[in-house]
Amino acid sequence: MAEITAASVGKLREMTNAGLMDCKKALSEAAGDMEKAVDILRKKGAASAAKKASREANEGVIAQSIAPGAKAGILVEINCETDFVARNEGFRAFCDEVAKTLLNNPKTDLEAMRTAQVAKIGENIQIARHHRLEVSGNGMVAAYIHTGAKVGVLVEVGAGKESTVANEEFKQLVRDITLQIAAGSPGVVSREHVPADVIAKEREIASQSDRLKGKPAAALEKILQGVLDKFYQGYCLVDQGFVKRNSEVTVREHVASVSKQLGDEITVRGFVRFQVGEAPAA
Repeated sequence: MAEITAASVGKLREMTNAGLMDCKKALSEAAGDMEKAVDILRKKGAASAAKKASREANEGVIAQSIAPGAKAGILVEINCETDFVARNEGFRAFCDEVAKTLLNNPKTDLEAMRTAQVAKIGENIQIARHHRLEVSGNGMVAAYIHTGAKVGVLVEVGAGKESTVANEEFKQLVRDITLQIAAGSPGVVSREHVPADVIAKEREIASQSDRLKGKPAAALEKILQGVLDKFYQGYCLVDQGFVKRNSEVTVREHVASVSKQLGDEITVRGFVRFQVGEAPAA
């Protein structure tokens, strides 16, 4: 059993916005396991969302590189010890160089570059992870790094015709989608991509919610479906309210509108969103 400390209670409160006593009870029931405690709070309605308890808030930046012609791109997270170094121009230049190098060859051995930077900066530096996207057929890859370089997005958007890709309306749509992903933090493109275990977990948490206890079986399934629909609206990119239009339409509806305007079929094929500190520990 992990020790339940004031720090662990505080961390759980920060993750869930639940009350002090609720957090203490949940940690006790979960034998100190942070992720189990989050699930317990959600089932009791004391928490509406959960972050991965195992994620460490390391310092660092997200860097990107896009190939000429926007047919391939890469997103990289590089960690350091302090925010002071993360804001250092020399460190940022190193991160950009790492991204360009990995874009050209994802299997490049970067240890010599890394150790040289450690010696120069005087802090431990780790290349935590990277992800590369490449266009299949017609389309483009785009990236967005949010102010401060703590959040980065890489997306592939496809089209039926090559002429569409050169259109400014298409390019603007792709830029808007990167901003949407950065702000909305979706998990997948659409409902079809939600893993079965994620759906099962959401159903379990919803079904054990205190507010659903005693509901007739006939009504319970309908209520659960409504809960899942609300989950999809946050977890699935195309079901999210389109931020640039004040959520008056969904991302799916906006993409469909631009598709109709350009006389083509436009599809969000895939994306990754990195946030500093969320990479699993090695």
